[in-house]
Amino acid sequence: MSSPIRLGLAGAGAIAQLAHLPALSKLRGGQLVALCDNDGPKAGALAERFEVPHVFTDLEDMLELDELDAVIIATPNHLHEPHVLSALRSKVDVLCERPLAMNVRGVERILEAAQRTGRKVVVGNNHRFRSDVQQLGRFLSGGELGRVTGMRSGEYQFRSSRDGWRYRRAEAGGGAFFEHGMPLLDLALWLAGSPEPLRVMAYSERPASAGGVEDAMFAHLECAGNVNFTFDINWCYVGHEERWWFEVLGSRGSGRLAPLRVVKDLNGKPTDVSPTGAAARESVFLQSYRAELAHFIAVLTGAAEYEPPTDQLKLHKIIEAMYRSADEGGEIKL
Repeated sequence: MSSPIRLGLAGAGAIAQLAHLPALSKLRGGQLVALCDNDGPKAGALAERFEVPHVFTDLEDMLELDELDAVIIATPNHLHEPHVLSALRSKVDVLCERPLAMNVRGVERILEAAQRTGRKVVVGNNHRFRSDVQQLGRFLSGGELGRVTGMRSGEYQFRSSRDGWRYRRAEAGGGAFFEHGMPLLDLALWLAGSPEPLRVMAYSERPASAGGVEDAMFAHLECAGNVNFTFDINWCYVGHEERWWFEVLGSRGSGRLAPLRVVKDLNGKPTDVSPTGAAARESVFLQSYRAELAHFIAVLTGAAEYEPPTDQLKLHKIIEAMYRSADEGGEIKL
């Protein structure tokens, strides 16, 4: 039996506590051997709870640990690029939470460093690993819904406090769309087979008191092949309940998530062909992170093929165009 991949986790914030640490504690083939966070007492308490042997307050110190094969970067957005580059210089493989970097040039620097050092970089786009997304993807790849014509998605969240780095553009990169729209854009491009983007139009609501980040954005993306995407994001929603939705439109059917529903045109009649099965034992949120981490281990052991994250260049090119469109008030051609 081969030895487990020894992992270090940088960042002990919300996503680490809600997803990474619980999933890592039960991960086959991987062992969390180090935890790093600039809040030493918090890192120590979490390390004790999850039985992590080494605790650090500085990433460079953790990277000097001999028993370290790979790291997971879950620090604030503006630290992703420098932390990934530090890990690559230390000849350590990386799983980085989205965004991989703050902009296209940052992604380019990481791709160049990974190629130069011969290490692997994987981006934590956990939606791709959701079980319902995987099932919907099989309908699309098999052509069962005909030609994909568009995808409609969005997320509405209630207003929260204005504290923290997510509300400072220099550290977050953006507001509601950068936080909640980016994973939907990545998912849409991935399910659609990464069509070539042609033009974007975006509108945003950016209060003067919001630290330079937007509270809401509505964006339209047109791609080659007459494939169109819309994104409606708001993290200051006033309503009865928060919402998350994702729908695929095809020439012979449609599909939507949460819950998964698939409808096909069979003999001229719309027919529900949604997959059925046992109820999930855990939320799609935890399930997706568990599957994502298992995939990362499989990539490092050679059980799964490694694909450099060059697709993130297209993702960030589109995002930069969306923000430019919102700022300038017009269509941006790509």
